[in-house]
Amino acid sequence: MKLNLPIVLSYVVSLLVPLALIGLALRILLTPLFFNIEYRMPYFPVDEYGMTQSERLHWAPFAVKYLVNNSDISYLGDLKFEDDSPLFNERELSHMQDVKNVVNSALLVWYIALAILLIIAVLAYRRKWIPEYINGLRRGGLWMIGFAVSLGLIIGVSIVANPDLFSEFFTLFHQIFFTGDSWLFYYSDTLIRLFPIRFWQDAFLWAAIIALGGGVGLAFGLKRVTASEQSV
Repeated sequence: MKLNLPIVLSYVVSLLVPLALIGLALRILLTPLFFNIEYRMPYFPVDEYGMTQSERLHWAPFAVKYLVNNSDISYLGDLKFEDDSPLFNERELSHMQDVKNVVNSALLVWYIALAILLIIAVLAYRRKWIPEYINGLRRGGLWMIGFAVSLGLIIGVSIVANPDLFSEFFTLFHQIFFTGDSWLFYYSDTLIRLFPIRFWQDAFLWAAIIALGGGVGLAFGLKRVTASEQSV
């Protein structure tokens, strides 16, 4: 059987679309926009140990910037409270190193997915495979919708009806991407005070919403085309 390269590449595009949209959502959440909005939400829990909203807004940018800059862990390790005590303990610093590795890997996958999509787009244009490319984008958008809706339902139900459901999901997430129990902390640790469970519930929910929006745009914003409809 002769390999139909345009159809094969169309399905490759479909597989890459969810990776591209999830990567986009991750990159947006790694900007100051998200935590600046999140900390100001009326429902966001106060810190039982006394960290104010302004203090959260002061310290959170360091943690977020560390994940996307080229600095080593001393960027966080040198930070101190006003009483000269370290902002993060050794366990927190170790975990942040692990998080940075995971984030860097995720962003690398995103960059590769975008690059391959661009290369296939150029190839499709030159070989006149644009209909197959567009249909691949549409199909990928549909797959993204299915995944985002599933994730959104899990997070939504956990927020409204069963908070333990998200805790189980969050635990599974850490068990997949991190080794051991280095991600477990005391409620008095800075990372938990800056980023309580509600922060992560909303982060996953907004990631699903952003990815869903992209999926809807591709799935229903692009018209299904056939080779006969392609303009020359």
